[in-house]
Amino acid sequence: MRLFKLASQLFMGAILGIFFLLPHTGSQAGEPSLKEAYFYRKLGDNETQCLMCPRKCLIPEGARGVCRNRENQSGTLFALTYGRPCSIAVEPIEKAPFWHFIPGHKRLCVATVGCNLRCKYCQNWHISQKRVEEVRHYNLSPEEIVEIAKREGVKSICFTFSEPTAFYEYMYDIAKLAKENGLMTSIVSNGFINPEPLRKLTKVLDAVKIDLKGFSEDFYEEVCFGRLEPVLNTLRILKEEGTWVEIVNLIVPPLNDDANEIEKMCEWIKKNLGDEVPLHFIRFFPNYKLTHLPPTPVETLEKAIEIAQGVGLKYVYIGNVPGHKYNFTYCPKCGRCLIKRVVFFLLENNIVNGRCKFCGEKIPGFWGRNLKKSRGGEHAKTREEKNLDFTNCAHNTGLAILAV
Repeated sequence: MRLFKLASQLFMGAILGIFFLLPHTGSQAGEPSLKEAYFYRKLGDNETQCLMCPRKCLIPEGARGVCRNRENQSGTLFALTYGRPCSIAVEPIEKAPFWHFIPGHKRLCVATVGCNLRCKYCQNWHISQKRVEEVRHYNLSPEEIVEIAKREGVKSICFTFSEPTAFYEYMYDIAKLAKENGLMTSIVSNGFINPEPLRKLTKVLDAVKIDLKGFSEDFYEEVCFGRLEPVLNTLRILKEEGTWVEIVNLIVPPLNDDANEIEKMCEWIKKNLGDEVPLHFIRFFPNYKLTHLPPTPVETLEKAIEIAQGVGLKYVYIGNVPGHKYNFTYCPKCGRCLIKRVVFFLLENNIVNGRCKFCGEKIPGFWGRNLKKSRGGEHAKTREEKNLDFTNCAHNTGLAILAV
């Protein structure tokens, strides 16, 4: 009860701590930027085929793909949202959730409109299911995004809120520039992307969180307007490329809460990705087109934890239940609490140089030892990176949000 009360206070403090990153120079959506899309081919009669995601949309002249962001203009495919972010925010990395990726640090979140799926429960449908003309935005180049990140003193840039695959060109160029400037990069993605653009993207990413929305083709087809197998292939490729991965499974009763299905998912993860990949079971709340369904019972999430642990996964979590004991990270060897979190905030960190402080067990993750300094001039808020200590970051929790 005490942790839940503290969680509520911290959450409200974050909401009340909102402030704008930029002066209000944005305008109502007008003519989109013209940036030629990556990964497509030209066909006859001015038709194009997008090769970014498994849909491989055939796009005739004047039309757009399913993501709404790529338009065929006279036989050339353009990325309409390039340089047009609709949302920018400074937030705790834990909100992603990334719980093994430099705990306690702040990320600059970047999003444009658009998504290549149609999830019926999407919490960000007001931007993910819109065209660029329908949402107000800022005009910001990749260079300007990186300068904002350096000015705010964040450690990483995270592409999130909508689907980064839908604004791949903008994301890739920002990420490449961010890496050149000593910043880390991550994405929160549905994983519905083709192998070639994915492998190229991993060269400029440090971490990826994949929403594994269910473990049946029926669920993907009926609820998400997608397919499961391409997402599983994405996870395999990320493993091959050595990119840090965390997985989220939003449990939506009665659509994907079958215990046998959850067990099969956990077995697949262990067999293909290993037993150390963090798996987050997230509580569903009614949203978008599924407002008639109730929230996920906490008992259902706890049952999923039991199943995952029974299969042998070492790092399993519960999300959207503030104060629950499975918000915490435990050492798989000695059982001691390593990282204590409430909502998105870090209260305690007992991982030292990537190991359990109590027994020395190596804990998988990105703990900051190789993090480069952000060269942000007089506005940067950097620390000595060789001895990163984010234990007390819970006292620095104000969110900086821009959403126009």
